[in-house]
Amino acid sequence: MGLFRKKQTTDAAPLPQQREDMGYMDVPLLALTLLLVAIGLVMMFSASYARAYNDTGNSAHYFVRQTIYAGVGLVFMLLAARLNYFVWYRLSLLIMAGAVFLLLLVPIIGVEHNGAKRWLNLGIEFQPSEVAKIAMIIFFASMMAAWQDKMDSFRYGVLPYAAVIVLIAGLLAIEKHLSATVIFLAVAAIMMFMGGTKLRWLALGAVLAVVFLFVYIRLRGYAGGRVDSWLDPFSDPLEGGYQGLQSRYAIGSGGFLGLGFGRSRQKYLYLPEEHNDYIFAIICEELGFVGAISVLLLFVLLILRGFWIALHARDRFSALLAAGIIAKLAVQVFLNVGVVTGLLPATGISLPLFSYGGTALTLQMVELGMVLGVSRWCVNKEVWGKKKA
Repeated sequence: MGLFRKKQTTDAAPLPQQREDMGYMDVPLLALTLLLVAIGLVMMFSASYARAYNDTGNSAHYFVRQTIYAGVGLVFMLLAARLNYFVWYRLSLLIMAGAVFLLLLVPIIGVEHNGAKRWLNLGIEFQPSEVAKIAMIIFFASMMAAWQDKMDSFRYGVLPYAAVIVLIAGLLAIEKHLSATVIFLAVAAIMMFMGGTKLRWLALGAVLAVVFLFVYIRLRGYAGGRVDSWLDPFSDPLEGGYQGLQSRYAIGSGGFLGLGFGRSRQKYLYLPEEHNDYIFAIICEELGFVGAISVLLLFVLLILRGFWIALHARDRFSALLAAGIIAKLAVQVFLNVGVVTGLLPATGISLPLFSYGGTALTLQMVELGMVLGVSRWCVNKEVWGKKKA
């Protein structure tokens, strides 16, 4: 039985209602989000200024752009927090259809970087895969709320979700987007588990997902090469294994207390993607074990608080919405840190709220704003200082 299959409290309901009696947004979640964004901007500046100077002649180039997007993200996060999550329920099908449409556009008019066509430029450049992830969470949450008492059947608990997973995973495979595929499959499985899909169907889905990824890696030479380099980085230390080795050198150089803020050596064009996917390696090098653990602890507190909000949500849809967003963040943090430390093969997964990428940062803040929006309509409003009538 899924974590949110039953009502969270005696006052909770399966479906959301249009309400006006909102309370206050959750201050701990807001504070943790803002703190992580602030630390992320500072560390992104430190990690990027050598690369920025080399690329543009302005050492603050990437930092300024990221700061602007963080400001935009803050505005939209607060707007999302003010919005009644009932809107997401009503628009779930339209949002899902829009995400599929954007993914279909990528092979046709997509922008290519580093041999992969994953981006669209519609005034701003972004990855439709990021839109697809949050669209899936909203869409799954709406169906699971509507079919609460039918989730143990194949027709309602497996078939519609499997159709969406196959469609989106197939479109992501066309893009050669292994990292987005892995995150999408993981979050989809977590949501189905929380929604109440029977474990035997989830086990079968896990087997099929492993087979899919195995075939994908074999057919896509670049992905197979990454696995080989991960297993033995010293077999090709100047090409396939280079990035992983430089990341480990950075982590090892940091030691317990680090070299000091701004004193990283690897960021001087030795470690590729030092301000993006591998920013955690720079954190380890400059702030050491203590600093890295502190950052991870903040993420853990953010994740726990997000799930706490989900467990106290007013209805099943908002609970699943909040839990799905937080699960996505948790999966991405785990995978990024796993790659940077060598626990997992390189997949191109960024560290939420830290890695360079303006549209990604903005969207992540909007998603956390949606969780804050859920907190305003929680059942136990006295927690936020507003008693129920």
